[in-house]
Amino acid sequence: MPQLEHITAIEKRLWEAADNLRANSSYASNEYFLPVMGLLFLRHAYSRYLNVIDEIKAGLPTRGGKTRPLKKEDFSQKSAIFLQEKAQFDYLVSLPDSDDRAEAIIEAMESIEADYTSLRGSLPKSEYNELDNTVLKNLLKSLNPDELKT
Repeated sequence: MPQLEHITAIEKRLWEAADNLRANSSYASNEYFLPVMGLLFLRHAYSRYLNVIDEIKAGLPTRGGKTRPLKKEDFSQKSAIFLQEKAQFDYLVSLPDSDDRAEAIIEAMESIEADYTSLRGSLPKSEYNELDNTVLKNLLKSLNPDELKT
């Protein structure tokens, strides 16, 4: 996909997300950027994670038939961040409707902040409690197109 089409597709998804929040939340247009930007951060972090995970795993040392577990330092060397399963975007997108998506997103943000002290207190969390579970489901899905997976 040429770069301009790629940007246009992403822009369309962002407008869809904004329209969804405008219609289905109590947020004013100057307020819903935080939840969207937080999810975009998670989406981008997950893309970077996926881009380097196979290379990192292939390079892990093995001793006595056991491979050393992944560490966050492995990812830092590749300009990516380690994501626990609960912070991976596909995990959040695949949550069943019975799960509390706001709580899951907050847990994802908290797990990243716990692993990376430089991010402590800077990721949005409480904003997700004010959004309906269905709105969050639609927001997660709209921010998970193929265009954002690279």
